Amino acid sequence: MPERLYMVIPCYNEQEVLPETAKRLKAKLEDLIQKGRIAPNSRILFVDDGSRDRTWSMIAELHRQDKLFSGVKLSRNRGHQNALLCGLMTAKDLCDVTISMDADLQDDIDVIDGFLEEREKGCDIVYGVRSDRESDTFFKRATAQGFYKAMKALGVDVIYNHADCRLMSRRALEGLAQFPEKNLFLRGMVRLIGYPSAIVTYKRAERFAGESKYPLKKMLSFAWDGITSFSVKPLELLGVAGVAITVGSLLISLYSVLAHLFGWSFRGWSALMGSLWFIAGMLLTAQGILGAYIGKIYAEVKDRPRYLVETILDE
Repeated sequence: MPERLYMVIPCYNEQEVLPETAKRLKAKLEDLIQKGRIAPNSRILFVDDGSRDRTWSMIAELHRQDKLFSGVKLSRNRGHQNALLCGLMTAKDLCDVTISMDADLQDDIDVIDGFLEEREKGCDIVYGVRSDRESDTFFKRATAQGFYKAMKALGVDVIYNHADCRLMSRRALEGLAQFPEKNLFLRGMVRLIGYPSAIVTYKRAERFAGESKYPLKKMLSFAWDGITSFSVKPLELLGVAGVAITVGSLLISLYSVLAHLFGWSFRGWSALMGSLWFIAGMLLTAQGILGAYIGKIYAEVKDRPRYLVETILDE
């Protein structure tokens, strides 16, 4: 019997691209329903992450015209990861399987066919992985590759060139619901679920319309969240650096004593000042890294809700 599919599409200020996204997704789902690959009551679930444009009014109008479209409106902007998680948790008890994609049409909609093929083989999670980065600028390609290499070096289990385009079964969603943390990095969290999984590659296109919602500042913040949420190696590296600096300072102190005893000329003012500035910089950096981890602990201990839902449009 065909499974009920919910497409989960997080949106933030997507009024330029939303009509085309809705059109293409509707055509795809209707084709899959006609072929008997998914249940007739499958849905497209748009999640409005506190947009400031006409995104929500457009979602409401799509739902009014066609019940194939559903919608969830967050009370305020909570970020892509929270919006995506909200959509997944909303769909969890309504469907058998979800497929998440961004609204900008960069993810190839035809990858859904490959996802369903792997699902029919028994996979609970199917990752959409970019086959290349030819559509990216040199800067974005270099920073993305650096991000994945840094994550791997720090011991974080992520799939290279996988964003948040993936299929998840209800069982996988129930597993994800058991992760209580507030600092979300879904690419790492989903990997921890551990159910049977597969990878489907696709070619990522350029954004259809509108502007990217991930400028450099947000990309760096997202990367830092991923590292600090899944790895304590930065703290371990601080300990190693502390030991190295201590040993170095002891050697410099020994040299200074010998220079004084034997009357060697000691012209180390520049080196001394450089060392002082270096140690001061290391201390401030260490405090910053420790502060980031303490800040995350602070957010977890407060246990505030990750998001609040204002409106749900379904059925």
